[in-house]
Amino acid sequence: MGPKVDAKTFTGNIINNEFVSTPTTRHSIDPATDEPLYEVPVARQEDLDAAVEAARKAFPSWSKTSFEDRAKLLIAFADAIEENREELEKLQTLEQGKPLGLAQTEFTMTIQWLRTFATMELKDEVLQDDEDKIVYATFPPLGVCGGIVPWNWPVLLGIGKVGPALITGNTFIMKPSPYTPYCDLKLGELGMSIFPPGVFQVLSGDDNLGPWMTEHPDIDMISFTGSIPTGKRVAASCAKTLKRYVLELGGNDAAIVCDDVEIEKCLPKIATLAFLNSGQICMLAKRIYVHEKIYDQFRDAMVEFTKANIKTGGGFEEDVIVGPVQNNMQFELVKDMYSEITKRGWKTALNGKVRKSSKGYFIEPAIIDNPPEDSRIVVEEPFGLIVLLLKWSDDDDVIAKANALRTGLGASVWSKDLKRAEGMARQISAGSVWVNSHFDVAPNVPFGGHKESGIGMEWGVEGLKHYTNTRSLWVWNKVF
Repeated sequence: MGPKVDAKTFTGNIINNEFVSTPTTRHSIDPATDEPLYEVPVARQEDLDAAVEAARKAFPSWSKTSFEDRAKLLIAFADAIEENREELEKLQTLEQGKPLGLAQTEFTMTIQWLRTFATMELKDEVLQDDEDKIVYATFPPLGVCGGIVPWNWPVLLGIGKVGPALITGNTFIMKPSPYTPYCDLKLGELGMSIFPPGVFQVLSGDDNLGPWMTEHPDIDMISFTGSIPTGKRVAASCAKTLKRYVLELGGNDAAIVCDDVEIEKCLPKIATLAFLNSGQICMLAKRIYVHEKIYDQFRDAMVEFTKANIKTGGGFEEDVIVGPVQNNMQFELVKDMYSEITKRGWKTALNGKVRKSSKGYFIEPAIIDNPPEDSRIVVEEPFGLIVLLLKWSDDDDVIAKANALRTGLGASVWSKDLKRAEGMARQISAGSVWVNSHFDVAPNVPFGGHKESGIGMEWGVEGLKHYTNTRSLWVWNKVF
């Protein structure tokens, strides 16, 4: 039996394998009830300094630990999460709002991701081998890395940074979102009995902690997932010390539906992946381009499917697909987008609504029927339960429309004609493009964004390399 956690007790931040309390605490809100949750620490500058000092001290030994030994500890960490997953899944539904079934999916993926990272060794690459010399590309770890984790997928996206950092020999400090600190603090607590002191630490804080991390001279790299405006500030802050960074930012994904699809087969997946997690996933289908020959039929079928299958409610209710919006800030942003429907005269195929009688942050799905291409709902990522359908007739024109925005995170093409679909997919500027699917991710496959949707990649061998320096090593067999 491994370590056990109590999901209702939060003693302090995890620094150097110890609980460190702070003079100030804060709590998050259960988005389904608007009720306060547990008190958690608010890190001070000196807490961050202590964590960085511990991480810096731990780095030489950890970086020299063999890949096999690091991998064993990642597997032990995955096992500990699995042993505690039931309690942690309920905790995530409380703090994040997502339905319990989706929280279970997130933990299943988290455990799979860790176990896969434990198999991914970055080996030297031989660039040249002749009678005089061998030239290698080697990948030494950067040092102390920091992860700034978002509130929409806090466990998977947190571990998606921790795993690559640790398996490549770095030490790591994780900062959860102030909206969702609880599960990530518990991950740090589980790590205390597995990793050496200073290797993996978790600091809960307020809005000051992120800038302290990005500007800290002894943090060597930042991995950030969040909005485009905040990502730009992270990049500017990291530039002050020329630290490395990876940014996975917002998207406004296009899904192109061709005229030859079987609507009844593809629609359930498209509709579900438009509204999953209350629309609060950066890689969901948000601009759905439907060929004009099947547009009316597809629209009507999507409305009926959504009415029948996309149930809104609290995360612990039966058969709920859509939980509450995670926080009041995002709730207000989505409400503002909904208010634009009437102001701008957008035609609705499905009238979404804000539940005014509910205590939580509940919004029901809306489907906008063929709005103008320059309208706000098309240009801005709503990050909520408002999805638009758009007509198209020409392949080149719809590809141009899919590529028209400054975002480029994901996109999809749906067609029976795989040659046509793949040809279209190869012309779309996005970090992940799917044919006859959307939002498939895997720990061994890199993902990231083009244009303003990000810099660098996460996961896969390429993602692991972002936690290392590339070093050219020339070994001559003669002394001159």
